[in-house]
Amino acid sequence: MKSFFSFLLILSTCLYFSQNKTEIYIIGNIHDSVPNYHPKILFSILEKVQPDIILHEVDSEGMKEYESDKSLKGNEITASNLYKAKFPKTLRFPFDFENRNQYRKDRGMVPTDNLAVKLIDSLYKAKKLSPSEVKIYENYLGTTEDLMKIAELSPENFNKPATDKISEKRQNAQYSELSKIVEARPEFAKRLVVKPNGEKISYKDGFKLMSGFWDLRNQTMAKNIYRISETYTGKKIVVLTGFLHRYYLIKELKRMNNGTYIIKEFYD
Repeated sequence: MKSFFSFLLILSTCLYFSQNKTEIYIIGNIHDSVPNYHPKILFSILEKVQPDIILHEVDSEGMKEYESDKSLKGNEITASNLYKAKFPKTLRFPFDFENRNQYRKDRGMVPTDNLAVKLIDSLYKAKKLSPSEVKIYENYLGTTEDLMKIAELSPENFNKPATDKISEKRQNAQYSELSKIVEARPEFAKRLVVKPNGEKISYKDGFKLMSGFWDLRNQTMAKNIYRISETYTGKKIVVLTGFLHRYYLIKELKRMNNGTYIIKEFYD
């Protein structure tokens, strides 16, 4: 009989802690309204999940703008505003890398990253890339096209583990594989842009910095989500992010999880 009551105590304790774990929903988004994904669709998802907290892919200044500028029309803020109006007690926080846009500009990652990809494309079209470089670039184009097709479907489709794998493959193609072309060819070392402080930086060096920043930014965002989850235990937290970030955030949050939260899908 004593062992039976001990079993019941352990069972009730386990149920208590399982019921009080924080729930985190990483919802990958298309930022701008399109026929298959617009604010009303995202609002319906939020209504289904009923989060206590919504996290936005902006920094602190961006969050202030989100809350003060009523003219903003992006999917996330519009749906979030609708949800906040219906559930006024909902908390909202930023979770992005602080001052991310200026950080990239000051270090010359912007615009060198886009200029480097454009140069790769021009070399590809002019048939000046080597066979191995052509293979790298066509793989990048192919995975990008695969994701564009998925992005035309319902949100469940670009919030699936299978899509996360394609997103990871595509981002690795951009920030790891394309870097091999940028590092190897002299054109990228010779092309320069001027940073805000007047210093010059090559496409090669700027693209390398941006490749590293992809990891730094996502790891920082995941740490910010983790910190908020530790502060607000037992709550439902929805993370609104571009769907290309989803795989990285989920991977990092699973790595950091000490058993205090559960990562869930909005459609389960």
